[in-house]
Amino acid sequence: MPDDLQVLQLARLRATIDRLLTRVPVMAQRLRDAGVDSADDIDTLDDLGRLPFAHKSDLRDHYPFGLLAVPREHVARIHASSGTSGKPTVVAYTAADLEMWADVMARSMAIAGVRAGMLVHNANGYGLFTGGLGFHQGAERLGATVVPVSAGFTDRQALLLLDLRAQVLVATPSYALTIAQAVRDAGHGPGDLALELGLFGGEPWTEAMRAELDEQLGIDAVNFYGLSEIVGPGVSVECREARDGLHINEDHFLAEVIDPDSGEPVALGTQGELVFTTLTKEALPMLRYRTGDIAALIDAPCSCGRPTRRMTAVRGRRDDMLIVRGVNLYPSTVEHVLVGLEGVSAHYEIVVRRPATLDELTVRCEPAAPVADGDELAQRIRHALHEATGLNVAVEIHEPGALPRSEGKAKRVVDER
Repeated sequence: MPDDLQVLQLARLRATIDRLLTRVPVMAQRLRDAGVDSADDIDTLDDLGRLPFAHKSDLRDHYPFGLLAVPREHVARIHASSGTSGKPTVVAYTAADLEMWADVMARSMAIAGVRAGMLVHNANGYGLFTGGLGFHQGAERLGATVVPVSAGFTDRQALLLLDLRAQVLVATPSYALTIAQAVRDAGHGPGDLALELGLFGGEPWTEAMRAELDEQLGIDAVNFYGLSEIVGPGVSVECREARDGLHINEDHFLAEVIDPDSGEPVALGTQGELVFTTLTKEALPMLRYRTGDIAALIDAPCSCGRPTRRMTAVRGRRDDMLIVRGVNLYPSTVEHVLVGLEGVSAHYEIVVRRPATLDELTVRCEPAAPVADGDELAQRIRHALHEATGLNVAVEIHEPGALPRSEGKAKRVVDER
């Protein structure tokens, strides 16, 4: 089976290179500069390292349609990033791309435990964000019933979950916790819901967060990974049986992990920057796209028996990593500490300031319930954070519900430097 997969991957890689050479002048020149004048120059998958990288900046430099491999009139749908740090990255799909994406999502949702006939409550945002429509079309292709709630109106989310009896919740993990709070505010608990599964992605999250989601919603929380530049959700997914690494859809996406600084490949099992090549995309094929996401590849077989290679959960994004007084810190490290402490909620903010020459870090968090002695709780949190990071961290305790709640991807870091 692996040999057959590699033959298929090589054939599709050559077809992708041929598409770029003949239809995308910018990428064609980059390939020729790397000594690749024809797809026939690629003999094996080991030649992948000869090929040039693609970056998010390429999409912005050639905004909006400069990287299309089809005439604009052949594009069936457009999605885009939020553009919070500049121009949005625009991605395009032909009708065949949308069919492929629906198939990949149906397969991924089945691996995650969704069955035909289940009712899927989709609380991902619909529109330019790929999460809403990606899960919607996958669930329908699988034969499930979709409730296209979208994000927002959280009290209504709780009402519909209670009344319609959805078995599957789709959301970002941070918004799922907000929905769980709305269920509690309505006087109900996980036993009043029909939920079995939660399909969560769109932001890094920890095992501690998984345990919180499982407990608060009475579900098995399953991790999905994807990014709009590659296809959207559906690049990889955990199986419900093991929930131990995400199975990559390797017949459509070729995965590598590289050292973020040197660009050289790292040893299997070593954390680094994820790089993906699309193998079946028509409108916007991507060759060795540097995702900025930090994870590792797993080659050991999964206990579920599926033969595909897996990746670890994303630890964080390279550009989300904070360097505070010489210490590298991902927001997920703070989340792991907070969620693991008794009496502390999973809602938090990290504030970085530089009042003089040195950076100062403050963590704003909430107790799980009102407390009489906030100073004692703050001291426990400060000690746990110091043990985990080696940093002296200021801690602010806010009233339950005081910190901003996310309806999509949570903004965890406020950098005031």
